[in-house]
Amino acid sequence: MYHGGYNGKMNAEFFNALDLLEKENGISKEYMISQIELALANACRKEVGASTIIRVQLDPNKKDMRVFQQRKVVPDDEVYDEKCEIGYTAAKALSRRHKMGGVVETELKTKDFRRLSAQAGKQMIVQAIRTAERERQTKEYENKKEEIITAIVDKVDTVNGNAILDTGTGYATLIREEQIPGESFEVGDRIKVFISEVKSGETRGPIVTLSRVHPNFVKRLFELEVPEIMDGTILIKGVAREAGMRTKIAVESRDENVDAVGSCIGKNGMRISAILSELSGEKVDVIKYSDDLAEYVAEALSPAKVLDVYLEDERTCRVTVSPDQLSLAIGKEGRNAKLVARLTGCKIDIKA
Repeated sequence: MYHGGYNGKMNAEFFNALDLLEKENGISKEYMISQIELALANACRKEVGASTIIRVQLDPNKKDMRVFQQRKVVPDDEVYDEKCEIGYTAAKALSRRHKMGGVVETELKTKDFRRLSAQAGKQMIVQAIRTAERERQTKEYENKKEEIITAIVDKVDTVNGNAILDTGTGYATLIREEQIPGESFEVGDRIKVFISEVKSGETRGPIVTLSRVHPNFVKRLFELEVPEIMDGTILIKGVAREAGMRTKIAVESRDENVDAVGSCIGKNGMRISAILSELSGEKVDVIKYSDDLAEYVAEALSPAKVLDVYLEDERTCRVTVSPDQLSLAIGKEGRNAKLVARLTGCKIDIKA
């Protein structure tokens, strides 16, 4: 990689490597030099004695390395460790400028530092590259947090069902619990995933939580497919979801000439079809939002037909439906009613 000679000269390749790191990975050359100086000082200390205080100086202009032993000036009769202390008389003999309590630096010349500088410098650069890569990945994922990305399935664990995805930024795991119930993947599949959480990893890069069951996954799908949502003409007022079963999404138009529900469905159902194909058969009800809670609850109970909604208080209502609509309003295992309650924030009692 690079070599240092007996006189401290270092190959220009070493400093060129630092220039390249700064250009391609954004790692400051000054930062790298300071870190390598520390690494070299620790390596040199092992050669000359653990108690020795070492300072290493790298000069990118002269392309050389100098190593100094530092000793504190103490009274002549208080020198207990000659590797890190020097008597006042001896210090004055070296230079009249030395004072009690000051530091005397002596340059060291040893061929052993050639091997040490190569090893420590290489390790430091490798470590810096890994750190920079982790920071780059973390930053990229953080910029995409709460967004949908398209990833390629790289591997599927047949035991636990987890899928390893190539996200374009790196590799991340979509665990079984964050997959839509019933769906399965093959290597090479292109799938959409929602980045719900990003944490910095200590050694192996960022810890990214990917999801296809998060309610905002459906919300982002609508934003991708419906231009009126992206430009702010239509607002998504709420999402309630039971992944793999049903999602209810409430929308509102800010333009009286734009039909919020119709825009989300699309001509001949084209827009909603694209969303449903990504959800592996999950049903989606697009609901027209209303500030009138009774009207909002009636709309949200779709596909059931509601006869009447009576508000007992601000967050409790009694809903009346015809007998043939009761099971539809409640839904299998009460799912429809639960989603409506979650969407509207209202406790609902449904009667025939």
